[in-house]
Amino acid sequence: MTTETKKARGRPRVFDPDEALDKALQIFWNRGYEGASLAELTETLGVNKPSLYAAFGNKEELFMKALSKYVQGPAAFVREIVNEPNAHAVAKRFLYQAAEFLTQSSHPKGCMIVQGALSGGESAEMIKSVLMEYRAGYEKLLTKRFEQAKADGDLPSDANPAALAKYLAMLHQGMSVQATSGASEEELKTVADLALSVWPKA
Repeated sequence: MTTETKKARGRPRVFDPDEALDKALQIFWNRGYEGASLAELTETLGVNKPSLYAAFGNKEELFMKALSKYVQGPAAFVREIVNEPNAHAVAKRFLYQAAEFLTQSSHPKGCMIVQGALSGGESAEMIKSVLMEYRAGYEKLLTKRFEQAKADGDLPSDANPAALAKYLAMLHQGMSVQATSGASEEELKTVADLALSVWPKA
């Protein structure tokens, strides 16, 4: 065996932060903040605790980085739906894409933000608070869009934009729970159609 071959075989595996963060996201999405242990994180990411801390900070910081990746990646569609031409189209795309997204087999079922904010002990209060802020942010985004729709005459004059946004948020959260319990995309879309059948018309 040549010296060059020995060096190649003995060369340590290069640590890829992006790949490691992807793996961390999958763990947190599947198990939640508290359910993801440091032992599982270090084993799955292929690093020891000092290396994990050096690359990402503590567990809380790692979760926040994974959450940011989730919001900007898999869940980015939520911010794009407000560009639909009318309020009904916004609501339909929101619910339909949610049904598809929440049930995909390529990643854990359900919504990471919804699932992570449902429960948690004292050690996860800050994380729970951040997740609740994200959910509130999406509601505000929808509320603003529906206020514009009302001003444009796309929604009736007695429509309540904030209530409509809350209505969609509640449906989304329920769909997330149902998806983690095994509900199919078709089942969720059937519920979405029922919800859309009572959407206010101008």
